[in-house]
Amino acid sequence: MKFALFTLMMNIPNAVTGETWTAQQKFHNVLQQAVFAEKLGFEAYGVGERHGRPFLSSSPPVVLTAIAARTSSIRLLTTVTVLSVLDPVRVAEDYATLDHLSVGRLELIIGKGNDPRHYPLFGVKEEEQWDSLAERYALLKRLWNEENVTWEGRYRAPLHHVTTEPRPYQSSIPVWHGSASSTRSTELAAQYGEPIFSSNTFHPKAKYKALIDHYRERLAYYGHDPQKAVVGAGAGRLYLADTSEEAVRRYRPYYDAFTSTASAQHNQSPFKDLEDNIKNGPALVGSKDFVIEKILNYHAAYGNQVLSISVDGLTEAEQKEQLERFAEDIMPVLRREIPSTVWNKDSRRPQPAIN
Repeated sequence: MKFALFTLMMNIPNAVTGETWTAQQKFHNVLQQAVFAEKLGFEAYGVGERHGRPFLSSSPPVVLTAIAARTSSIRLLTTVTVLSVLDPVRVAEDYATLDHLSVGRLELIIGKGNDPRHYPLFGVKEEEQWDSLAERYALLKRLWNEENVTWEGRYRAPLHHVTTEPRPYQSSIPVWHGSASSTRSTELAAQYGEPIFSSNTFHPKAKYKALIDHYRERLAYYGHDPQKAVVGAGAGRLYLADTSEEAVRRYRPYYDAFTSTASAQHNQSPFKDLEDNIKNGPALVGSKDFVIEKILNYHAAYGNQVLSISVDGLTEAEQKEQLERFAEDIMPVLRREIPSTVWNKDSRRPQPAIN
């Protein structure tokens, strides 16, 4: 298994100390976190995209460019790029630029996002999100793969003989499809024979497994080999301690703070409390043995080769503690137990699902 650390750059008062970071302090924390993740051996670092408080991640390509300048090997992910509301020309230009500045370490995870506030900001109706995503992605692929593109669609002005610059550094920038709530995303991924990344955050395992199973079924429909499917998965919040009881006790204030935010409540998670989430959901809160067993259990259902985690919201000292524990106690075991063809040394990109 391979590992990614990601951030949505949620900036709320610390649930234990009450400390509130300025925007500048949060940006500094994210940059330092990415550098530390590379030092610990994480294969990738991701920045999500949100537009509105309490998130500061409205410009992932800018943040990832700053990270690229401070790192040398860690892959740079977008978790996710909300392509359903973005101009594909601007996306093509921004991320091709980042691809050069990172010397080919960029990989996009695209999706429609889960915060409805961005639709009115960008003039897209919420009911159009899936059609908008599909159209914009088809255009983005053409802009990266072709020159002199002529195109016409519903969600932006027509293009006539357009070649975006710069051209990507990589021969083909890898793209994953974020999967959280609908078969429309898994259908799009299967159509192109490209990897998916399951959110696996707010709901029981069965919901996400159904989407992953649909993805594999539709891969076969489109003529791709489902045995070669590449799946990544997120996780519930991480908190490790010597015992599960200690982990639950220490993490509870953070969990309560996260779940009380408007953004978390929008996801309508069915878990009634932290214990319910740990027992029936994806939260990785407990001893190292408990967390390893839980990750293996989820892998048996999903078949994922990549796992992403987050330590946002904790104090800086706790962030480092949790990342060190995860790198020392969890990652070596899972690397032995779960083979992964993703991000092998001879290739920067995930192996495609196509034949």
